[in-house]
Amino acid sequence: MNSRRTDWIWFGALWVLLTAIGEFLALGLDLLPARWAHEADVVDEAYILLLALSVPIFAGVAAALLVSLLRFRVQVDGLPTEDGPPVHTNRRVVRLWLASTLTLALMVTVNPGFIGLAELRGEPSADLVVEVQAQRWSWKVTYPDGAETWNQLYLPADRRVRFDITALDILHSFWIPAFRVKIDAVPGRTTHLYVTPEGAGSFDDDFNLRVQCAEICGLGHSNMAMPVTVLDADEFDAWLTDLAEGA
Repeated sequence: MNSRRTDWIWFGALWVLLTAIGEFLALGLDLLPARWAHEADVVDEAYILLLALSVPIFAGVAAALLVSLLRFRVQVDGLPTEDGPPVHTNRRVVRLWLASTLTLALMVTVNPGFIGLAELRGEPSADLVVEVQAQRWSWKVTYPDGAETWNQLYLPADRRVRFDITALDILHSFWIPAFRVKIDAVPGRTTHLYVTPEGAGSFDDDFNLRVQCAEICGLGHSNMAMPVTVLDADEFDAWLTDLAEGA
C-alpha cells in the first residue's frame, strides 16, 4: 500500500510540474505570428485556449509514462525472463478520466466551437466587396467600379471586407496567414470570405501579409503568392479613385 501511495505521489508531483511548465509556455510566451485582422484575434484566442486545455492531459500522460519507466524498470543485469505481475484496472481512475474528457469535449464544442465560429463569421455584411480570381499561377483582383490589379491586393484598415473568390482552371486556395483565414477557390463556384483588417501595413513589414495558394496546383504553385497592403481608410479611398480613373 505504501509503495502504491508513493507511486501516486510521484505521479502527482510530476503532473503538477509538467503542467506548470506547459501552461507557462502556452500562456506566458507569445509564439504566434503578428495579427493583422480581427479574425486573427479570434483564431489565436481559440488556439491558445485549446492549447492551454490540452496541457494537463499531455502532462498527465507524460507523468504516468515517466513514473512507469522509473518505478517498474528492470533492476538486474540482462533482460527479464518472464512477465511482471499483472496490473489491474483502477475503476476510479477510469471513471474520472472518462468524466473529465467528456466534460472537456463538451466545453470546447461550445467554446471555442459554436461561439468561436459565430464570432469568426460575423454578420453577412461588408463595407467593401473585392472579387478575387485565381488561375495558374496568378491572382486577379477586381475592386468596385471595375478597377483591377494583378498579383497585388490593397485593403482598407478597420473596414469589413467581403471577398468573392473563384478560379478559372483548377482548385486553388485563398490563404492570408496574417489574417488566419483561408477558403478554397473553386472553378464554376464563388466562395465568400469576410475579413476586417486592423492597422496599416504591407508585405515589407510582415511577410505573412500575403495571399498564398494553399492547394498544390502545379509547377508554379510555390510562386502563387500575392503581397497584401493595408492602407488607412482615407488613403485607400484615394488610391482606389486614382486606380479607377486610370491614374
